[in-house]
This record gives sequence, structure tokens and C-alpha cells, in this order.
Amino acid sequence: MKLALSILTAAAAVNAHFTMQYIWDGLTDEGQNNYIRAPPSNNPVTDVTSTDLTCNVNGLSGANVETLSIPAGTNITFEWHQHAQRTGEDAISAGHKGPVQVYVAKAPSTAASFDGQGAVWTKIYSSGLLDPSTQEWATDVVNANNGKHSVVIPASLPAGEYLLRAEIIALHVAQSYPGAQFYIGCAQVKITSGGSANPPKIALPGAYQGSDPGITVNIYNNLQSYIAPGGAVWSG
Repeated sequence: MKLALSILTAAAAVNAHFTMQYIWDGLTDEGQNNYIRAPPSNNPVTDVTSTDLTCNVNGLSGANVETLSIPAGTNITFEWHQHAQRTGEDAISAGHKGPVQVYVAKAPSTAASFDGQGAVWTKIYSSGLLDPSTQEWATDVVNANNGKHSVVIPASLPAGEYLLRAEIIALHVAQSYPGAQFYIGCAQVKITSGGSANPPKIALPGAYQGSDPGITVNIYNNLQSYIAPGGAVWSG
């Protein structure tokens, strides 16, 4: 019965896709798709070797996207929704269980011209399986918070223009590869009043492998622990 319920849940959730649609600068809602490299649809990325893993489909350039100026140490909130609406449905489907992560990458010049390729990404936030006894995931918290999750931009990051990459990995059909669904949103920011840190960096694509236990995993088999792909969080 448990297996059958899991299969039904996965089947019902498979088309309930979503995108990152808003960022908040502290308590300021910056508006729908402002400062964001919005993808052409709400479909996920499933190929971890594709450049779509960087900033979603058509996300290698932000030439038509404005860049938001923020001081280092700012609290940024990312907000996700299934469709172009904030009410009337869950922000993300309850069946989409998985981790929530945030990366930053410093642009050589402008964020708008930065394609995010190579070992340039630093993980600053990751939350996964929160309670094995109840199988509560980070995505459950995002959904309960109307699609929102937040991160403080480390004050020690050097001043300059950056991409902020938020990622939700839905694992409801991740028993085999490709199955995990990567929902990715990139925002363009200019960080002021920063520090002089040189954090560790990874490449996206590059650092994720289809065989990673955080990517190919059966979450319906009484999972007791979870290791998200991309390595450890840099604390700043």
C-alpha cells in the first residue's frame, strides 16, 4: 500500500512544475521576474551535463535583465510558484520533495554578460531532509512559506556583480537517472561594501554526476539521511 501510494503521489505531481519568479531585498518585494533570468517555461532540467543546469534554459545571458544593487550581508528571499499567480494553488506541489540550495558566482565584469561557466560557484545555503521520522523536506518548508526561502549574502564576499543561483531538486521520480528534476533560478545582483574572501568554487555543470546519491535516490524507501550534491556550504 505504501509503495502504491508513493507511485500515485509521484504520478500526480509529475506535471506540477514551477519557477523562481520573485526576489526580495530584505523586506522589499522586487516584483515578478525583475532581476531574474526567467526561463521560457516551468519545465525542469534533468540532464546534469547540460549548460541548462547553470541558470536554466536560455539562462547563459542576462543581456535584457537589470541588475539589483545590494550591500553585502543583505537577506535575500527567493519566491517560487507553479504558474504566474501567487494565490489559488500551492506554490510548489506537495509531491515535489527534495533539497533547496543557493549558490553565488562573481562575474568577471557585468552580471548581465556572465554565462556562469567553469569553477565559479560557491554554495552558501543547503537544506535537505529535515526529519527522517516524518519525511519532512526543505521543499515542505518552502511550500508552507508560500514559496519562499531566504539566505544572507555573506558579508565577506568581495564587492562586484554576481549571479545568485537558487535551486530546488525534486526527487519524487529520482529512483533512476535521469529522474531528479532541477528547478533553477538565477538573479543578477551588484554587491557593495563587501570583504576580501576567496571562497571555494565548483562548476555547474561539472560538479554534479547522475550517480550522486543526492541525485539518484529512492526517497520512498524509509530514507534516513540525505547528502545534497555540490559539496559543503561555505559559511563565509
